[in-house]
Amino acid sequence: MKKHILIYGILGGVLITLLKVIEYRYLVIEHSIEIYGGLVAAVFAGLGIWLGLKLTRPTETIVVREVEVEVPARTTFIRNDAKLESLGITPRELEILGLIAAGLSNREIAERIFVSENTVKTHANRLFDKLDAKRRTQAVQVGKELGLIP
Repeated sequence: MKKHILIYGILGGVLITLLKVIEYRYLVIEHSIEIYGGLVAAVFAGLGIWLGLKLTRPTETIVVREVEVEVPARTTFIRNDAKLESLGITPRELEILGLIAAGLSNREIAERIFVSENTVKTHANRLFDKLDAKRRTQAVQVGKELGLIP
């Protein structure tokens, strides 16, 4: 920073000397508007560069350390078959719900159960209708609440 100030100071001194050498009065009287306009433009250009560098500076990154927490194992899962039958969910739809809960995409589910991706979408849409869910995460949440999946 001091280096930049020193360079600007030296350049300013050279400029002043140069103005004295090339008839200062003629320059100031005849071209005063251009000089003032140039000085204002230089100030705003410098301000714009400084502000641009200040605003685009990389922000501070916060690193969060992961902590291991022991979670007690759940008791054995017992599927709510009565709710499963009352909703009319087929075994294939239940299988797809479990794979959605495992975090698989439609393409991955299709590869795993050897059907087309469109078939998976059809089963998933029917499942969403039966569970009254709008999104995959909501379907998984409802499925867990009703005891359909662990």
